[in-house]
Amino acid sequence: MNSSTTVSAELGLRLVVPDRTTVPLLAGLEYAADDPYAIRMAFYVGDDEPVEWIFARELLTVGIVRRVGEGDVEVWPGADDGTLHIALSSPFGDALFEVPLPALADFLHRTYQAVPAGEESEFIDIDAELENLLWPS
Repeated sequence: MNSSTTVSAELGLRLVVPDRTTVPLLAGLEYAADDPYAIRMAFYVGDDEPVEWIFARELLTVGIVRRVGEGDVEVWPGADDGTLHIALSSPFGDALFEVPLPALADFLHRTYQAVPAGEESEFIDIDAELENLLWPS
């Protein structure tokens, strides 16, 4: 694969509200080989601009099998085998999402086909990253 490879998906997930009922919503996932450690997830809420969070790919992967994360992001498998929980915290509030595990696992699998685990550094353009740090545009 080359560094311009991208993987994307749309997931239907559920926002868990305080009374434990759920509200369905849509999230877009995007992975780019030239940013191999990150997965961008855009949450579409109503007609507003999507709310975007950036997750470590490894965090979502490990979260499939055990609770992981601290601070702003926590991920853990549900009691059944079909759900993954993602808890987000920010100065603007907290949110808990129930994500369909098969769809997320398929997306993650495709990211590892694009950039295998342990080979992420081969997809980073170090010269471009240094240039951005030293001479931001």
